[in-house]
Amino acid sequence: MKLTRQDWSRLAYPLAGLALALIAAALLISFAYDRVTEAEQALQAQQQQLQQARSRYMASGQEKDTIVSFLPPYKALVEEGFIGEERRILWLDSIRNIHQQYKLFKITYAIGAQEPYTPPFPVDTGSFKLNRSVMQLELPMLHEGDILTFLQALRQQQRSPIIIRECELTRLRAIMDATMTPNLIAKCELDWYTLREAQPGVAP
Repeated sequence: MKLTRQDWSRLAYPLAGLALALIAAALLISFAYDRVTEAEQALQAQQQQLQQARSRYMASGQEKDTIVSFLPPYKALVEEGFIGEERRILWLDSIRNIHQQYKLFKITYAIGAQEPYTPPFPVDTGSFKLNRSVMQLELPMLHEGDILTFLQALRQQQRSPIIIRECELTRLRAIMDATMTPNLIAKCELDWYTLREAQPGVAP
């Protein structure tokens, strides 16, 4: 059927309305799509935040379990003098007590300044720094057993790590006797070890 000019005039407004409706519908669809995309992105962001929160919660639980597990032995090492400030006064008190308890000859000693120490083998000390103090010690003895008694008693009284670097025994007289005079002298060098937390900005 062929439309006349009058027919087109009558259809002009309905067609314009239809065109506007189609444009509005397209705009609404586009707007709705954008809103859905934004909602999906917001949902993904919330899910990521939730996952991160779960991870932090799990990590905090693991850290708490680690602290609970290792806190008692850590405190024990602090009380024993291995972690923290070195306890020279306690070391010297131990030597005096051993001297009196076992009635040894006069013990002479000297403790050097504390210094950083790097073992000849790899050791992971974490955030702590390993230090040592070297003690020079001389013990006159009636017999060889005196130095063994002294060192064993020292290890029992002092829980902080001690390593005997060397001990040299020298005979003081050609013929040993049982009188209350020294027959031998022991000259020993001992290492006393302590762990201290590294200062901020200083490598352990």
